[in-house]
Amino acid sequence: MVQKLLGYARLARPANLPTAAADILTGVAVVGIFSSSDKYVSMTVPGIDILSLVFASVFLYAGGVILNDVFDYRIDAVERPERPIPSGLIPLKWAAIYGIVVLLMGIVLAFLVNNWSGQLAIALAACIVLYDAVAKKYDFFGPLTMGICRGFNLMLGMSILGALGYWWMAAIPIVYIFAITLISRGEVHGDNKNHIVLAGVLYATVISAVLILAFLYTESIVFPILFLVLFSILVFRPLIKAHSENSPQNIKKAVMAGVLSLVVLDASIAVSFSTWWYGLLILALLPISKALSKLFAVT
Repeated sequence: MVQKLLGYARLARPANLPTAAADILTGVAVVGIFSSSDKYVSMTVPGIDILSLVFASVFLYAGGVILNDVFDYRIDAVERPERPIPSGLIPLKWAAIYGIVVLLMGIVLAFLVNNWSGQLAIALAACIVLYDAVAKKYDFFGPLTMGICRGFNLMLGMSILGALGYWWMAAIPIVYIFAITLISRGEVHGDNKNHIVLAGVLYATVISAVLILAFLYTESIVFPILFLVLFSILVFRPLIKAHSENSPQNIKKAVMAGVLSLVVLDASIAVSFSTWWYGLLILALLPISKALSKLFAVT
């Protein structure tokens, strides 16, 4: 029984879930909540709305990765036979039901906040299923769809006020996740140096974009820069190693670093629109992700 429960937990990728929560908290900051700047009208929202969106995002992410394993069960039987479905620990039928129910729970929670949030959750769920079922098979369409999923997730946080004034900021996670997905293409067989170089360029583009945002919106450029320095160290060190020693193991570490460091990227964006302590609050999700990554697979 314990093994089955752990199997269901493994399907949901617990180590990745705090990164989904970080997107929501960042979106909330972008629209001016928790800001001390005179550029924003003081706004308050019920804490339950923030929690609802956080859990909506977590459920949507979990449903997505569960269904990803459902669609990949034949491939995993060959490449990753130790996973819960191909190993026989979790029946395929129950894994599919599990993923669908979790995905629907995320949509319901979003609608409890407002219609904008609910509609975005439906769009996000559709993109998730599109990626799992079709898009991931394609070199360009796959990374793009995965990036759009993250862009929608950031917008889900922004929707807390029933508007999407900063929708264009979704381009940042789209580019970043596109880069990570490119790297992951060599996770099983290696030999993806060209993808790694392109991912490095995209990482640099994302850092430049956040710097521009910080100059435009923050009252103290120091804090966004500090967060971005930490982010650069966390993502480029394993990326460089994966390029110099292009083995599946190093590539997997670069992918894992990219996924978990999304928390730091989110914190750097959030602190550009809010206060330093709010950035640290989001950053506190990183050690949670890292601790969970020692118990559960990230990819």
